[in-house]
Amino acid sequence: MRRERVFERDRYRCVYCGGVFPIDALTVDHVQPRMRGGDRSAGNLVTACGPCNTAKAGRRLSEYLREQPEARARFLEHSLPHLWPRLRRALMEELGEAGTRG
Repeated sequence: MRRERVFERDRYRCVYCGGVFPIDALTVDHVQPRMRGGDRSAGNLVTACGPCNTAKAGRRLSEYLREQPEARARFLEHSLPHLWPRLRRALMEELGEAGTRG
């Protein structure tokens, strides 16, 4: 998926901090990092600002969201529906919320 479409889908808002940014300040984050087998499909990509993407780095999303409660709430509310079902299930299990959302 083209990065511009990911930004449009997420309304130019970082899924972690909630800030709205100009396109040149945004990055595409792989929910499941490529180094951990993630791909470049729409169900694995979200919009992130540079600082949030750097903070998450190559860690598992669940690890990052456990450390960042505000990012966790924002991500679960706005981005969870866009994830591939297998990623959604794995994330919810890792966060201890299996069966509670989406």
